[in-house]
Amino acid sequence: MRPIDLQTIGDELAIKWPDARESYVKLSILRRRCPCAGCAGEMDVMGNVYKAPAQELGPSAFQLRGLPLVGGYAVQPIWGDGHSTGIYSWEYLKRIADSTTAG
Repeated sequence: MRPIDLQTIGDELAIKWPDARESYVKLSILRRRCPCAGCAGEMDVMGNVYKAPAQELGPSAFQLRGLPLVGGYAVQPIWGDGHSTGIYSWEYLKRIADSTTAG
């Protein structure tokens, strides 16, 4: 389900979905759930996940500088600290939004 609109409002990403629902996700949550191999790790053929050591994230790591589209299926946030390798599919973004919505 592709969002109709994405906007940064303060420290949150506001997402408007085609079913008229809206989600608000903290930018810190989006960054901490980055799906790139460097952040989330990589799985080998045996199912073992290999991750780089956790790194301390400073304040700029949670500042969204850009949100370019990737094809018609995802966005690739550009963070204030230069990190930009995470591709968030619409389905993954929806799962994050649903998991952080109280209700």
